[in-house]
Amino acid sequence: MDFVRPELRATLWRWREALVAAVIGLVGLWAALTSFGILAMLGWGLVLLCPVLIFAGWQRGRFRADGQGPGVVRVDEGQVAYFGPLTGGVAAISEINRLALDSRQHPPVWALEQPGQPDLMIPLNAEGADALFDIFAALPGIRTDRMLDEMRRTNRPHRTVIWEKKGAVPRLH
Repeated sequence: MDFVRPELRATLWRWREALVAAVIGLVGLWAALTSFGILAMLGWGLVLLCPVLIFAGWQRGRFRADGQGPGVVRVDEGQVAYFGPLTGGVAAISEINRLALDSRQHPPVWALEQPGQPDLMIPLNAEGADALFDIFAALPGIRTDRMLDEMRRTNRPHRTVIWEKKGAVPRLH
């Protein structure tokens, strides 16, 4: 028997990192207020760390989609691979020159550009696409808040460049 509705379970799973961080903060507060010595100091340390963990979990939750879209994303050994019903491909993370969000397609897609290769187009809601957050967050100089805001804007039917490598040559589309 299942006692939790599927919608609630999906919501809790989406925000799991932020919820775990909040629980860690509460446990830290409990330890800080009810203990003495080193345990109390560790508790206060968890309380201080909690906002950072909640913020990171909140960003991941905003990035995460339902995973019910077309295709599958795999990240392995410095490469992003997308296996879709109509397209697919592989992009080396170190070779990505430009990251764009193309809202002209339904569902919207990430466009990973690399020199000498066609763009790798990955739907936002593809299975495993939540693994892309760590890849994108590691790009030097990316503004994750801007990326997350652009993801939520559905009324922009065009391609928006989210990140560009310094010195990258613009490509005509």
